[in-house]
Amino acid sequence: MRNTLVLNASYEPMSTVSLQRAVVLVLQEKAVVEQAHPLRMVRATGVAIPVPRVIRLRRYVRVPFRQRAPWSRRGVLARDQHLCAYCGRRATTVDHLQPKSRGGADSWLNTVAACAADNQRKADRTPEQAGMLLLRRPFEPTPEASLMLALGLRAADAGDLAAWLPQPVAA
Repeated sequence: MRNTLVLNASYEPMSTVSLQRAVVLVLQEKAVVEQAHPLRMVRATGVAIPVPRVIRLRRYVRVPFRQRAPWSRRGVLARDQHLCAYCGRRATTVDHLQPKSRGGADSWLNTVAACAADNQRKADRTPEQAGMLLLRRPFEPTPEASLMLALGLRAADAGDLAAWLPQPVAA
């Protein structure tokens, strides 16, 4: 299941949250459901709400401008589409090009998605030392691309993001 998109009160995309967090925000009346799954419901004692796909906060939250997307293991796997950077099979781990034990950092440009076998084969070496070639170079996604990755959208689906965003009602 994809995460739920959170919009600010001004309809600007802010982030994504888990289904559980989205439901809590709606039940606490901190957010309203803007778009819901047409067939699925979340039920509890005396409550039934449609599964939210997009929620909007009731109050505007000032968010400082973010120039860089925060690094995360899940983000690296999503960026690389869960494909191993060495062999192209399904990736389940994140590999550091410059190993952490040798001063490598948790950063977008130093990490790639990898299958467990290739991650273990590379071990505590650089890809050059291990004789392994990268199928694609790592890159740092923009904050907007990072949000799309969290939603499970690819660059080709960029138009889909607009479909998720409800149009504000003209005053």
